[in-house]
This record gives sequence, C-alpha cells and structure tokens, in this order.
Amino acid sequence: MTSAPLTTCLWFDGNGEGAVNFYASVFTDSKIGRIGRYNDAGPGTPGSVMVIEFELNGQKFIALNGGPQFKFNEAISFQIPCADQAEVDYYWERLSADGGEEGPCGWLKDKFGVSWQVVPTKAIALISDPDPVKAERTTQAMYKMKKLDIAELEKAYAG
Repeated sequence: MTSAPLTTCLWFDGNGEGAVNFYASVFTDSKIGRIGRYNDAGPGTPGSVMVIEFELNGQKFIALNGGPQFKFNEAISFQIPCADQAEVDYYWERLSADGGEEGPCGWLKDKFGVSWQVVPTKAIALISDPDPVKAERTTQAMYKMKKLDIAELEKAYAG
C-alpha cells in the first residue's frame, strides 16, 4: 500500500502541452517535469506529446493528450484560495482570458475547458459565520457575483 501523494490526470484533446505552458505562466510556483511521447505503438502520432508531468502550487498533475473522447465539466474544479482582492483579480483575469468563460460565484472555465474556483479565503469565513443573518446576507451577495469582490462581501456581511 502506498502513501505517495495523489496526482491529478487531466485529459486533453491534443492541446495538453499548450495547457501546461499556459498554467505554468499563470502560477508562479510551477514546475514542468518529464514529457512522454507517443511511439510506434500508438495510438498517437509517433513523436507527439502523450503525457507531461507538472506541478502548480505543489499540486501534482499529468496532462494526457488522450483524444476527443472526454471533455471537462464543472463536476470537477480546482479551487484557488486567495489571500486578497489583488490575488483574486490576478487569477480571474488570467484564467478567464482568451476564450475562458466567467461563471457564477467565483467559478470560471479556462480556454481549455478546465473549471476553477477563484475564492478569497475571507469569503469562506464570512459565509460560514455562526451568525445566520450575517452568513445569509453574505451568501446572497455572493450569488449575484461572477468574480468575487471581497469589499462587497464585507459590506453585505456588515449589513
């Protein structure tokens, strides 16, 4: 039985290398590791990228160029805990750029279809407050937002 950390495998349709390079440009704490290429055994074109190991903020991933059979959806997303509004803005702008899609409540899809939650840690504290009135006001305000705005959430919390 292994106690090694888990690695998330992301299935791409031939654009895994572009996705890895994009994510490495967004996350400053990133590493690109080994690249495995298809050979004559197939099923991909010999020499083309099959898998790439990479890390984002310490989370291990593998990008697999598996083909068009599977697509990303919102059932799986990656949450980015943000310390302040500048960090929220940074990730939101970069991950939603160039064909990404903004969603409700801090969710977005990047240009590769991967879902992200860009969430200020303060928001979790506010909507989890033991005072149900404050928590409800904050939650209602959050439901009206796409990118989360900490100042607006704090206003709602305060009443």
